[in-house]
Order: sequence, then C-alpha cells, then structure tokens
Amino acid sequence: MLERRPVFPGVIEMNYQVGWRIGCNVYLVYDDNAWALVDIGYSETVDEIIEMIRQLDFPLAQCKALIATHADVDHIQGLARAKSILKCPVVAHPKAVASLESGDRIKTFAEITAQDIHLEMPPVKVDSTIENGDTFEIGSLKLEVWHTPGHTDSQLAFRLGNLLLSGDNIYRDGSVGAIDAHHGSDIPDFVNSLTRIRESDVAWLLPSHGPIFRKDNSLLDQTIQRLRGYLTLADFGTCAPDWPLLKEWDQELAAGELPSAN
Repeated sequence: MLERRPVFPGVIEMNYQVGWRIGCNVYLVYDDNAWALVDIGYSETVDEIIEMIRQLDFPLAQCKALIATHADVDHIQGLARAKSILKCPVVAHPKAVASLESGDRIKTFAEITAQDIHLEMPPVKVDSTIENGDTFEIGSLKLEVWHTPGHTDSQLAFRLGNLLLSGDNIYRDGSVGAIDAHHGSDIPDFVNSLTRIRESDVAWLLPSHGPIFRKDNSLLDQTIQRLRGYLTLADFGTCAPDWPLLKEWDQELAAGELPSAN
C-alpha cells in the first residue's frame, strides 16, 4: 500500500502524490471510502492513476463520479477508459456534453493540423450534468459548482471550503488557459470569471496545471488587466469583441489621409 499524501484534508492531487509530473492535475476528493476524480488526463496514464488509487486503499467501487472541468483533450481523453474500469458516472457541464459524446477532435484541441497534433478523442457518454450553483456531494463533503467560462464555454471550478479547484482559469505565474476561438474561448467571460475568483474569499487555488498556490489578488488584478487589454486587440482574432484600429482607419480613409513620414 502507498502512504496517502493529501495536499489538503480530503484532497489528493496525483502529481503531488507520485512525486513527478504525469499530466494535468488530477484531484481525488474523498471522505472516508467515498471518492471522486476531478479530471483524468490522457488515456495513456489512466491505468497508472487507477492502480495508484488502488494502492492508496480507496475501494474502486466507491468512486462516485469522474468529473470533467471542461472538454479539452489533455483533461478528458482518458474518460472513456476510466469509466469502463470504474463503472461510475461521468459528470460535466451541459456545454461539454456534445464534445465529449461525439469525440469532437477540433473543439477539444485533439486535432491541430498546423502544429502536427493528431490525437484520438474517444467519445464517452455523459451521465449527468452540473451547472453553476449546484452542489456535488462526496460523502459528507460538498463541492460547490462554479461555472467559470472564458477558457472554454464549459469550464467549471469547484469550491470546497476555502479551496477552489480552479481549472484552467489561472496558474501561479499569472498565465491563463489558452484563448482560442475553436474551443469556445470568450474574453469578456474570462474577465468576469477571474473577477469572480478575485472577489471571492477562497484562500487557495488548485489549478488544472502546475503547482497549487495561495490566492493572490495582486496577481489576479494583473491578469485581469492584461485580458481587458485583449478586448480591443486583434491578438486573439474573433475572440476580441472589438478592434478600434479599424474604426480609426475608416475615419482616416474617409478623410483622405495618406501615410506620412512626418
């Protein structure tokens, strides 16, 4: 048997547990023998993760759910395999259902031809959906469901006391989850989600990638300000709702202004 290494009471993160990086952050939330996984990662690591759970002395039959924070391949490619082994329900936001059940390789980032990324995306049936304000119970623990769109339209976060399993909203260095029109990114929504996290009284952020860290409002302020700048820049294409430069150019064209070296 393995010694359990919880990062907080009732929460084990699999990268911290094993002592090296095996993929995205996979959180095992538990109360006594009842447990659930938040994200699962790639298919190739599912067997390793489930064997680790067995060695941690969690009864596999007591898995209450496989919960998807959102429908990106690096978080959920292994869902179908994990479900087949654990025989437990898959839970996700309603906006993730179509991508998960169809195995959509474009919206999940499994297929990015320009970067020579061609990954399998096994479809998986979603057994139940959760939305903002819902509560997901694991034994006596209650996960408060937050819908925090921006990175994707289906992004979820989960509050447990003073902890927030914060998905791909923000990382310790101030980075955020990729902003890309193909998988439902929305910059105004992202700003609102980060503002919600900033204004909350949670103490710790448990992200989907990288180290766990204390919530730092100055870091969140910097990140929110950066994203607000993206609202009026062409850097992220159609994710930017406005590009004032084009209006300026229209005015210059109408006024007959030509480029000047002065």
